[in-house]
Amino acid sequence: MSSVEQTRQEDLVATEQPRRAPLTKEFVLRTAVEMADEAGTGPPSMRKLADRLGIEAMSLYHHFRNKDLILDGMVDLVFAEIDHPPEGLGWQEGMRRRATSMRAALARHPWAIRLLDSRTSPGPATLRHHDAVIGCLRSAGFSIAAASSALSVLDSYVYGFTMQELSLPFTSSAGLEEVAGSIMERLPGGDYPHLAEMIAERALKPGYAYTEEFGTGLDLILDGLEARLPNPGVLP
Repeated sequence: MSSVEQTRQEDLVATEQPRRAPLTKEFVLRTAVEMADEAGTGPPSMRKLADRLGIEAMSLYHHFRNKDLILDGMVDLVFAEIDHPPEGLGWQEGMRRRATSMRAALARHPWAIRLLDSRTSPGPATLRHHDAVIGCLRSAGFSIAAASSALSVLDSYVYGFTMQELSLPFTSSAGLEEVAGSIMERLPGGDYPHLAEMIAERALKPGYAYTEEFGTGLDLILDGLEARLPNPGVLP
């Protein structure tokens, strides 16, 4: 084979090889989120992230000075998935839609629950989200203090419910019936009457789904906040 032919063959092989996606900050962050979702235990180490990207760990520092910046970016991507309270709706419906969207995002990214409010350098999506939620509450007549309390109790409920939901030993009504029925079989007769009553009259009722408790609890919180709102629609 002549040198010219060899050169042409090498060029052909090179063009057939897939090109690596550009190593942008967003690409790195989305890869980190993908790995955290797969692991379910938390964000990946810098070394593992670099391995997935096919680069040396030190190359990551060209885009992020430290791991905290990666965590900030990952959290910001999660907040970007959470709906803001829509304009033109009442504050309760706005908070309900936002809470439902947040619960769905946390179910997709369970590792994020302990990180969402831990960052000292929040990103733009995080800032926009909080500003929109506070604005919704303020427009409804909540004082600064009342809006702060409302945001705290709503987030605590969403985080707590999602953590409990993800840790349950069942994922369907059939699974719940199996677990609840097994507990009932092991309960000593008459020793735990209130627990037995709730299992029999609630958990084992046809069609019952634990996931529906989320909306019921959220309504209780929203109704309680509404009752403490002195001048709806008036900014104090």
